[in-house]
Amino acid sequence: MENRLTIALPKGRLGNEVLEFMKQADLPTDGVDPNARTLMFDFAEEGVTYLICKPTDVPTFVEYGVADIGVVGKDTLEESGADVFELADLGFGFCRFAVAVTEELRDKHSVDGKFPLTDFTQHRVATKFTHVADRYFRSLGMQMEIIKLHGNVELAARIGLSDMIVDIVSTGTTLRENGLVEVAQIFPATARLIANRVSYRMKNESIVTVVDRMREILAESGK
Repeated sequence: MENRLTIALPKGRLGNEVLEFMKQADLPTDGVDPNARTLMFDFAEEGVTYLICKPTDVPTFVEYGVADIGVVGKDTLEESGADVFELADLGFGFCRFAVAVTEELRDKHSVDGKFPLTDFTQHRVATKFTHVADRYFRSLGMQMEIIKLHGNVELAARIGLSDMIVDIVSTGTTLRENGLVEVAQIFPATARLIANRVSYRMKNESIVTVVDRMREILAESGK
């Protein structure tokens, strides 16, 4: 079927929210589980196939055309640098990119309640999001030594591996539990609908139908 759609869905909590949104958009979802071992769900009659991916892989699946559209967090999309169309902000899965330091460092250097971030040029930053961090600090005219970590980023500042961290923050609880405080926000992030550039041209009618329905849902919900 020329206009059948292959959709990349993220695993985990975001995947559950996306699936509910797909259901509201009148797409087939019966039996689809973003957390199951099954990685592909096919609805032949409706012309829809779901691929269940790690969130960080969704932009790659869409960029290379194995998926026509997908849903991914803006944080992951920005870090990936994938060459895709960003079609819609779905308004859920909120988090933000933040710069954080230890409470001790903040208290020692803050002036009138403000932390002088740009005074810390040429210091070390630990993060999973090296591209986002590098672009941000360069925009401030800061040259930083960026250390790539795959997890436990908060620990890096506490043990002296880095002077600060860049990470995604939702409630800030993890920062507080590890004695860290947010000193700058880079940008907020929510779930985004993305499309492969070729698919958007070749399957435009099918994709636009999905996008229009999603925008109607967002308008009805006031997002």
